[in-house]
Formats: sequence, C-alpha cells, structure tokens
Amino acid sequence: MDVHGITGAAVLEQVRRRPAHRRRVLFSGGTVVTMDPALGVIDGGDLLVEGDTITAVGRGLDAGDGTVVVDVGGAILVPGFVDTHRHAWQTQLRRIMPDVDDLGGYVTATLAGHARVYRPEDMYTGTRLAALSAIDSGITTMLDFSHNSRTREHTDAAIEALLATGIRGVHASMGPHFGDWDRQWPGDLARVKDRYFSSDDQLLTLRLAALATDEIAGPLLAYGPGLARTAQELGIGVSVDAVFGTASSEAVLRWAANGVLGPDVTLIHATGLTSDAWRAVGETGTTVALAPTSDAQIGLETAIPAVDEALAAGVRPGLSIDVEVALAGDMFTQMRALHAIQRMRAVNAAYGTDRQPARITTRDVLDFATLQGARTNGLAGLTGSLTPGKKADLLVVQAEDLNNMPLNDPIGTVVLGSDARNISAVLIDGEPRKWDGRVLDVDLAALRAEVHASRAHLLAPENRPGLG
Repeated sequence: MDVHGITGAAVLEQVRRRPAHRRRVLFSGGTVVTMDPALGVIDGGDLLVEGDTITAVGRGLDAGDGTVVVDVGGAILVPGFVDTHRHAWQTQLRRIMPDVDDLGGYVTATLAGHARVYRPEDMYTGTRLAALSAIDSGITTMLDFSHNSRTREHTDAAIEALLATGIRGVHASMGPHFGDWDRQWPGDLARVKDRYFSSDDQLLTLRLAALATDEIAGPLLAYGPGLARTAQELGIGVSVDAVFGTASSEAVLRWAANGVLGPDVTLIHATGLTSDAWRAVGETGTTVALAPTSDAQIGLETAIPAVDEALAAGVRPGLSIDVEVALAGDMFTQMRALHAIQRMRAVNAAYGTDRQPARITTRDVLDFATLQGARTNGLAGLTGSLTPGKKADLLVVQAEDLNNMPLNDPIGTVVLGSDARNISAVLIDGEPRKWDGRVLDVDLAALRAEVHASRAHLLAPENRPGLG
C-alpha cells in the first residue's frame, strides 16, 4: 500500500486511472471538520471515498486492497462551500464598477445596459469562468441565478457551461429585466427540464428564478401563485431575488396567505423586512440566502445582512456571492464579512448596558457556508457535510502554510485564516477538480483569450445601447 502526499502527481494519476465507480480513496491523518453535528471535528482523522460517495469517517480506518491512500497530515478536510446565489453570466465584467453607489447604478449599467448585448456564447463564457473560479476557491456547489435568458440558446449555453466544469450546479432560470427577448420563459422550463434535468442522479439541478415584486421589471418576473404553480408542476424549487424593504415584506405576507412559501422557496437578501414578514418566513420553513458583501457594499435597504433577523425567526441562512461586477467572488470573504458585521452590531447594541453581546461564531458562518447552503439549495441530503452516505464534495486545506501555521483551531483557521491558495484539493462528486493547488483540465491561455474576446464584444462602442 503506497501512501502519497496531496501534492504528489502520482496519487492524482492513480486516482484518475481507476474507473470512477470502482475508485477508493482514503484521506488519512488530517483534521476532519465534518460540519455534521453528530460527528463534530476529528483530529488525526480519516475519510474514505468510494466512487462518488463518502462511506466512512473516523480514526484508523482500514484502507483495504486497491485503495489510494492520501496523507493529509497537516491539512484540514472540510465540506465544499455552497454558493446559494450568483449571477454567473456577468463574470467577464468583474469589478467593472467596484464602487457602485446603489442598486439603481448596478441595474442601469448591467441589467439595462450590458445584458442586452449578450450572445449565447457570452453566457457560456461568463458562466464557465464563474464556475471554474468557484471551484478554485473551494465552492463545490453554485446556484447560478441566470436572469439573462433572452432565448432558448442563452439558457442552453448557461447550462452547458456548468456541465463543462464539473461543478455541482443549480441552474435557476429567469427572463431578463430589460430589452428584447423571446418571452420563452417560463414556458421553456419544461423543455429545459426534459433535456438537461431528466435524472435525479446528476450534478445539475433546476430551479425557477423570480423577483420579489414588479417594481423593477414588471409583473411577468414577479413571484406569485402563477410561477409557484409552474414550479410545482415541474417539481422544482424557487429562488426569489431582490427581497428587501416594505414592498417585499407585503409580498411575503401575500405569499404566506396564498400558500406559496415553504422549504422549496428561497428568499434572497431579505434585508429590511418587517417582523411580520420574518414571522411568516419562519413559520413556513422558507429558506433564506444572505449576500453579506452585496447588502453592505451596494447598500440594499438597511445595508445590514439580516442574519440576526433570520436566526430570531428560526432560520439558519445560506450565503451567496451575488454580483462579481462589484464584489469579491469567494466564500471566505462572505464568511468574514458576515462574522465581522454581526459581531460589531452585537457589541454596539450592548455597549453601555449590562447585556452580553449575542455574537455569532466562526462555526456559525462555516455552517451557513456549507450545510445550511446545501439546505437552502435543496441539496442537504447530498452535500454540505462530511457525513457517510453523502456525495464526496470536499476540500483539503493546508493548515501548515505560511499564513495558517500553527494549527490551533481548525474552524477558525478555515474561516479567518485561509484563502484559495491554501486549498490543495477540491473533490466534487468524488472527482478531483483541483489538485496540488491547480484547477484541473483547464487550458488557461485559451480560456483567457475567450474571456477577453467576450469582454471586448460586450464593451464595444457599438454595443452600448441607449438606456430606456
């Protein structure tokens, strides 16, 4: 039995030359942060992957004949992060507006401007770049809120891009806010499901995407009984964006009265909601996706991520990236931003009183970024924790790198100390997607040329249509 370090090329070759369904890989001697409340953290632990599934965690596991053993001493095993909401098609325009003033500025420049000249190939390029970057930073599941589906071809291109990367993807499809489009949505979702989502045993899943109200883009895109019926008939979940403020609070109460809230519905942002709206969310078991840096940096309603409100309503939220045109694209940033903002607010609220601040912990935000994110995306039975029986979506994080050593607290190290450079390996569905610190099977030069060509098209003077 040969034992290899995670940086050894030999182990990758051994893993990949075995048929996926017969593959056995034992990660040995690491700190296993399971994020399973019943299993906790296992120091000097082992984790066995058979095919696409985690089959055992513990200490001193027997590898058995034909098993590839990977020495992960000095490393942390952690579930892959789960992004509950990202507009992946925009990725060619990363940080094009890093100091955007407000939601109106974002909508005017991106949704009413650049979005109108996207071709299907631009949808493919942006979505693929987003997914590969997500894998590089440890995100193994990404919900792509694809709200620029101007034609069937635009929709298909976004889905094909997810397929090409090997990420566990959730395609949440919606028509565009502005400009000409085929009005094929939501009717086209039946075709999309039949073509791409006919099996329950696959990496990609489908959701219906919608907006909370008709204020921005009109009634067609606004969630309500009609779209809820479409989702129910297709047997898919719903992700509702732009949930904030008084109008959204009133909408939430209408949805509750109409019976169209529940665990299969995700409300995105949820900033500035009334206490009555939060009560309805909690009572119906509706899930929530917070976007910590989006709320704070773009200034959505109160600009304060609604983690305290969610927890008070009995909702443990997932976390999301939102828009890379103005924000960071990794989950480490989301965890740290939420951790700092909530703890600042808690201490500030108790300052000058005898009350103890009610602060969240690093374990809380890692839970939000993994297990709760999976639950929010409707995938808690498949991913989000290193639990035997779940799919092998996991990260190997180097704890003895310059910025992490010495390892004193594994959860604190992942949340507060680590970044993409510390992720040695990423497995999705048991398949290595990053190894020895490098995303696999990507021709970076070709990808770079494709991204720059797409960006040049989008920003060409003739492709800057007048707004209106």
